[in-house]
Amino acid sequence: MNRKTTVEISTDLVRELRNRTGAGVMDCRVALQQAGGDLDKAAELLRAKGLATAAKKASRTASEGLVEAYIHTGGRVGAMVEVNCETDFVARTEEFKRLARDLAMQVTASAPQYVSRDAIPAEVVETMRRQFTSELAGKPAAAVDGRLEKWIQDVALLEQPFIRDESRRVRDIITEAIARLGENVQIRRFARFKLGE
Repeated sequence: MNRKTTVEISTDLVRELRNRTGAGVMDCRVALQQAGGDLDKAAELLRAKGLATAAKKASRTASEGLVEAYIHTGGRVGAMVEVNCETDFVARTEEFKRLARDLAMQVTASAPQYVSRDAIPAEVVETMRRQFTSELAGKPAAAVDGRLEKWIQDVALLEQPFIRDESRRVRDIITEAIARLGENVQIRRFARFKLGE
């Protein structure tokens, strides 16, 4: 007789994983079962599932959404960001509004110049590569590549460390939102304003 062993999963464990990942209750329970009750493994399983979900949804049209603004205390710097999703229903949810707000704060705090690494013109990347090659003369090519990658992470919004949790990138936050909301989510554009600039 082939009996499947199951691990007893407490409601508190499910709640903790749900708070950590934002995934649904049943998804958290299944992930905890698969991970034998290990929270970290279960979170990784959910993250992998979210990446697969995000990849499937990436080609879907995101023409709804909202424009969110954030003005930093004192009114000297602020930003507007357009975040798109597939339906106006999702655009009206508190979670989507909070995501857009966080992204506007990210733009205000981190001053990116481009939405993604793909949006950086090739000639700009080449100019920066030449500059870093000149600055790091005599150093190995890996040092130049590392400096260029660091620059890309500074100027591309999706590559920046997320201001609320620097262990994750903004692209990770978007991927997790896609998994939770069940729709494609994209940052269409942004503008940052600083008094006197």
